Amino acid sequence: MRRGVYEKMENLQGKHFSITDPMNINTVIYKVNRTEKELLKDYPKFTVERLDYIEELNGNMKKKTFFVDEPSQDYDQLVIFSFAKEKVVVNMGILEEDKLKISKKPIPMKLDTLYSEKETEYKDVKYTPNLKRPISIIDPETAEEVKPILYFDEATNEVKGKCKLKPYKSYFAFEIRDDKN
Repeated sequence: MRRGVYEKMENLQGKHFSITDPMNINTVIYKVNRTEKELLKDYPKFTVERLDYIEELNGNMKKKTFFVDEPSQDYDQLVIFSFAKEKVVVNMGILEEDKLKISKKPIPMKLDTLYSEKETEYKDVKYTPNLKRPISIIDPETAEEVKPILYFDEATNEVKGKCKLKPYKSYFAFEIRDDKN
């Protein structure tokens, strides 16, 4: 279970849904947020937000209940990552009311594996004014996010972040992009 989730759950006002995984699978889910029209000129069209969850063990299965704080009025787009030992399965989903529907039409997304033999910092990630970002980097072994170090770039007058990546370790990075078609 993620630390601090119980305390945060009491303040959440939104939707929730559950999924069940075998013990060797670790699923994490991100909500895709569309940037407000008045900010589109200076910021990415989409940002991602990892959903908090609680986990219950049931024999050789794990039940995870995910929470969507401040859901949209109609539906929320979700990106679902299921990490196994040597692979990741990516699904798209739509949350309507409290029902999760797996989408047949994928969201355009850039996926990369990051690897280096030296400790590196991964690019300057631009944040929106409410501190949301378009890119997430995940440690595939633990399915935990690599938390960026935030700083204020005085030259561009923007909040940015950099992620420190350990040497000899692979990371999974993704970004939601606008499909120009």
